[in-house]
Amino acid sequence: MKRDNSLNINKIMKKKSIITVGLKSCTKYVLTHSALQTLTLMLLSTVLFSFTTPGVSQGKAKKASHKEQVWVGTWSSAPYYVDANNVPPAPGLTNNSLRQIVRVSVGGDKARFRFTNLFCKNAVVLKSVGIAVSKGGSDIEAKTSKVLTFAGKEGVTMSAETEIVSDPISFHLEPGMKVAITICFGEAGPGIGGHAASRTTSYLLQGNQSVLADFAKSIPTDHWFVIRGIDVMAPPSTAAIAIIGNSIADGRGSGTSKFNRWSDVFSERLLQNSTTKHRAVLNLGIGGNCVVHGGQGQPAVTRFDRDILEQNNVKWLIISEGINDIGGIRTSEQASQMAHDLIEAFKQMIDKAHAKGMKVYGATILPFGKSFYDKDFRQTARDTVNAWIRTSGSFDAVIDFEKVMVDPNEPKALLPTLHSGDFLHPNEAGYAKMGEFIDLKLFE
Repeated sequence: MKRDNSLNINKIMKKKSIITVGLKSCTKYVLTHSALQTLTLMLLSTVLFSFTTPGVSQGKAKKASHKEQVWVGTWSSAPYYVDANNVPPAPGLTNNSLRQIVRVSVGGDKARFRFTNLFCKNAVVLKSVGIAVSKGGSDIEAKTSKVLTFAGKEGVTMSAETEIVSDPISFHLEPGMKVAITICFGEAGPGIGGHAASRTTSYLLQGNQSVLADFAKSIPTDHWFVIRGIDVMAPPSTAAIAIIGNSIADGRGSGTSKFNRWSDVFSERLLQNSTTKHRAVLNLGIGGNCVVHGGQGQPAVTRFDRDILEQNNVKWLIISEGINDIGGIRTSEQASQMAHDLIEAFKQMIDKAHAKGMKVYGATILPFGKSFYDKDFRQTARDTVNAWIRTSGSFDAVIDFEKVMVDPNEPKALLPTLHSGDFLHPNEAGYAKMGEFIDLKLFE
């Protein structure tokens, strides 16, 4: 109930007389002794009320502060169905525990965690999910450990073909920090989703273990299962950069658990730069992914809305795709059609992203001379698409990865010091070169 502290002068002052001057009249008032005391007490009451009711002013301040916070994705992976070659090792996930490590980009003090069962026909039961700061390997900082809840409960069942998000939790995330996510599974199969090409070691331990369990005797597996993303509550100056791509975005050829994909190198540079330190990086690359059709996971045009447009507070998009579509061209007659289809697909993604207020940057397709993709008609298709990326004006800017990675003596091939041995995927030095090449001013 709102307290009325307004002073009713007419109740405490005594009308004396009416004086008329020309057409104007006014009422003359005088204060009696008792009225003066009453007025003094009411003024003191008003002053004291303003100082002894902090809920009024402070409540407004808290509300304004809350409005200033926004949810931003700080880590994400693109989900797909895990095939038979990448399933969890024995004894499997059912009724066992899995600790997985991820690297966030921007930090904050409140987070929520996303999990996926999107491509499975069976339900998956999460009996409990714990989070903690990773110390490296399977070790955690025990004092930081917390247990997630889902609608107030520790356990949750993910129905077939669904995704879930945890309740928000107070948890301090430093920028660039490694986070351990420990899941105790119930029934989890036969189908399982996630991101097989994690480039990061996870740890499987038999039985349902606590978040504080010692995983020293666990079974290592270089895959992510069911984890999908992390959002953080952050100031409004914070925004995300999403990357849609293939194995070169996904980091094939980078170091396992080194977090040195080109996106990681790029993210670290952003965090170290005062004008871009509030920029998150979300890597939605999938090894073997295509843009138009076929490949690993859903094609980019199909997964675009879910993997890019539904992310939180994305302001920039980097499209680094197309090499697998070109590598799949069978004949020279198909080459021009594939180049055309890729360009049309890029236009479609650009238009959708622009409609959401994003800036879209196009990355040129890397050289693949001497690789198993190398055919003259495929090179022609790549040249056609790259020329369009550079000159069409459809992108808000161009990140010309080819320029920094090409061998000047073999203009259709990668520099020999920058590929992983297959003339297709960069090595660790190559990814460092790519991550260091990107102009940070594009993201200020």
